[in-house]
Amino acid sequence: MSMIKPTLMSLAVATVTFSHAAFAAEDFSNLFTQGKAIFDARYRYEHVDQDNALKHANAQTLRSRAGFQSGKWYGLSALIEADNVSRIGDAAYNSTRNGQSDYSVVADPDGSEVNQALLRYDHAYGNAVVGRQRINLDNQRFVGGVAWRQNEQTYDGALGQLKPLEGLTLSYAYIDNINSIFGPGNGRFDTPGNPANIEGHSHLLNAQYQVMPELTATAYQYLLGLDNLAGGSQSSKTTGLRLNGAVAGVSYALEYAQQQDYADNPLQLDSDYYLAELGYTLKGVTLKGGYEVLGGDKGPGNRAFQTPLATKHAFQGWADIFLATPADGVKDAYVGATLALFGGSLQAWYHDFRAEQGSSQYGEEIDVAYGHPIPGVKGLVGLLKYASYDADEFAVDTDKLWLQLQYSY
Repeated sequence: MSMIKPTLMSLAVATVTFSHAAFAAEDFSNLFTQGKAIFDARYRYEHVDQDNALKHANAQTLRSRAGFQSGKWYGLSALIEADNVSRIGDAAYNSTRNGQSDYSVVADPDGSEVNQALLRYDHAYGNAVVGRQRINLDNQRFVGGVAWRQNEQTYDGALGQLKPLEGLTLSYAYIDNINSIFGPGNGRFDTPGNPANIEGHSHLLNAQYQVMPELTATAYQYLLGLDNLAGGSQSSKTTGLRLNGAVAGVSYALEYAQQQDYADNPLQLDSDYYLAELGYTLKGVTLKGGYEVLGGDKGPGNRAFQTPLATKHAFQGWADIFLATPADGVKDAYVGATLALFGGSLQAWYHDFRAEQGSSQYGEEIDVAYGHPIPGVKGLVGLLKYASYDADEFAVDTDKLWLQLQYSY
């Protein structure tokens, strides 16, 4: 784990010392007696069929996670968590680290890593976290943990949240290293586009205020200094505003953001992001439709609106065709439904993808998933998931199928 700045560590120690001086009744043993073991195991089979020269991928992997969440002592707690990702059977897929470049990609490399290791302090007016941690902001469109992949994305740094007024949360995070899904280690097959550790200095500012039960407003600015990712061309300053809420079963989200270059990015960025989404829930059935635009820019290099730290699998289709925004940008018109069915949850989505600049019709995608608890085993859930991208003027036809079992203790 990368070193956290001494000033941040000093602040954490000072906070603990003050808390201990202010209160003298809590038992230090609470850290252990009120703690909880963490155990999680996730088996996944992933099949990828692309209409190109690559061989079909068939990947079987097991993600095992173990750790300990302590109890609290004067508001202080700690968490330690380690992951292992292991291949089961033949390596008939390109993990991005195994050299199997004649197969389609399933980005789940083998290896073991400390997933989280942190100190946390909770107070009535906020909290502070120092160490390796999850950071999931808002709907994870710009900053998230990519929990869908077997090796979760976590962040080395410090996060502070202040809640000075009811309904208002002010968040600031400093990050000096990002443990990407392509880890835990680099090797001879890594590229500038998929480093195991993304180095640099990033600052995340987020202010969220619940104006009323029907309206939450979030203003944000994300200053990403990503020095060794794509030659620094993903470093950016993204400033935006999000409005969302629900009224009588009708949910909505409106969002706008502007992205410019930051740090030592060799490209001159100037692109926009738009989102309009509307949903309706009635008797356990949720219908939702939306229109999302990531602006393009045809200058030297790809200067389109990018989201390098997002949980991208949750957006623009599960086939993951648009992990990097094309130079002409993306317009995604989508509609979907989620409903309870036979004790589980069924969801289906349709996407129409077009270029933001020009008239190119990229393609269409259909996504379907069904998840259900496994009877007789508490904490065990099964998932069947399918994505089919029908290419027109971008990428190639792609079909993906997942079978998954996950047990959480």
